[in-house]
Amino acid sequence: MHSGFGPCDVPLSIASRSRSQRAFKAAKGPDSDTSTADVARVYDCLLGGKDNFAADRQAAAKLLAAVPGAAVAARENRAFLARAVRFLAREAGICQFLDIGTGLPTAGSVHEIAQADDPRRARVVYADYDPVVVRHTEALLGDSLTAAVVRADLRQPWDLLAQPTVRTLINLAQPVAILLVAVLHFVEDREDPWTIVDCYKDLMAPGSYLVISHVTAEHLSADAARQAQAAYAGASAPAVPRTREQVTRFFAGLDVVSPGVVNVPEWRPDHIGPARGPRVFYAGIGRKAGPGRPR
Repeated sequence: MHSGFGPCDVPLSIASRSRSQRAFKAAKGPDSDTSTADVARVYDCLLGGKDNFAADRQAAAKLLAAVPGAAVAARENRAFLARAVRFLAREAGICQFLDIGTGLPTAGSVHEIAQADDPRRARVVYADYDPVVVRHTEALLGDSLTAAVVRADLRQPWDLLAQPTVRTLINLAQPVAILLVAVLHFVEDREDPWTIVDCYKDLMAPGSYLVISHVTAEHLSADAARQAQAAYAGASAPAVPRTREQVTRFFAGLDVVSPGVVNVPEWRPDHIGPARGPRVFYAGIGRKAGPGRPR
């Protein structure tokens, strides 16, 4: 889940902010539970957004008590997403983007960055399992012909990729960027996230890219790590931090783009200087060089 404001984002205009707030209010349907913390809204809270409720803010407060730099890390993760999309669109020549587990939308979303140079060329599909996120994104995208959203579960790759909207906008016979940014840590080990990611890699055409960022607890004390996980107890999904080795396994069989799997602010930073905040996210980008099943 990676919605929110980051250092590289363009601020929302007054009109866009008003439209965003109206969309959020309209998105609250009978299947939305505001009494339970939702991982997308907790992330929005960490990023200073307003699309959240008391339960989300309470969970965010618990997380910040355990990891005081969590909000900074969330913004750094958001900034990584922006740099990754610019790299893919401008340097790698990618014009198809599938953003899975997108979270609540805001300024600096994938379609805004990817379509900055040529709005007619880049096509973007957002996918999220949360019906509130989907309705919110639909309201913000309006009648766009080059960006759309579908409700889908990242744990079911075949079903997600078979959706008519995905098949209309995304041609899997051509290179595509699949974005799994700040979402895989909500898939438990028993669900085998590595096999899930392997399915996406199998279905990508040669020349495609896989973008991942993932929470880690390697640089936290054992007590802070336990408290951070406890903050998500009872939320819409648990949080499962993983090691750098485990995150690197997601890229097996791909050519990992320099500088490799690193702390998010260290991935091709826009500024020179030491990384800010705690080391909470690992991130990387891999390229599928040839056909077949990369392992």
